[in-house]
Amino acid sequence: MKIISPTLPTSPTCAAAVTALLMSACAAQAPMMKDVAQAMAVDSAAMNAALPAAIRAPAGQRALMTQRGVGQLTYECRAKKDMATQFEWVFVGPVATLMNTDRKVVGKYYAGPTWEANDGSKVTGKQVAISPAAAGNIPLQLVKADAAMGEGAMKGVSYIQRLKTQGGVAPTATCDAASVSKRMTVPYEADYVFYGM
Repeated sequence: MKIISPTLPTSPTCAAAVTALLMSACAAQAPMMKDVAQAMAVDSAAMNAALPAAIRAPAGQRALMTQRGVGQLTYECRAKKDMATQFEWVFVGPVATLMNTDRKVVGKYYAGPTWEANDGSKVTGKQVAISPAAAGNIPLQLVKADAAMGEGAMKGVSYIQRLKTQGGVAPTATCDAASVSKRMTVPYEADYVFYGM
């Protein structure tokens, strides 16, 4: 049996018709894509406005991406400042995997604080404000990002919010003179929302 492979028409008239058809399809899709982008911008703006004022991203910022951090926070038992006979668990640093909404690993989060994408781009920042979360969970947070290093997902990030936190609070284990310098890790999860202009 002879198999005939389909071919595109080669006459100039047919080729022009096919090109026009494809272009009209793309033109019809462009407004739809714009509508989706606008809807996403409105949705992220509404979400930001619903947050406690202290941790809202500034006006003009738009959400670029959201990643879920899953990992551990490390604490160390230390003497309180100017109170050598009293002790407390002090936050040392985080180690977490960053995942997208499909739970695919897209980067990592570590001391700095530093958010690093799989493409090598990374950003650090400084805490601007925090807001209490539910009991047993670390606070919500707003961080002002420094200029990103490298080309990639983190380029253009200017603010980062930590939301929907789970766990991560200081250990309840005894912290006393006998425990000084002892370190403990606690599991935590949080959403990180990255903003840019």
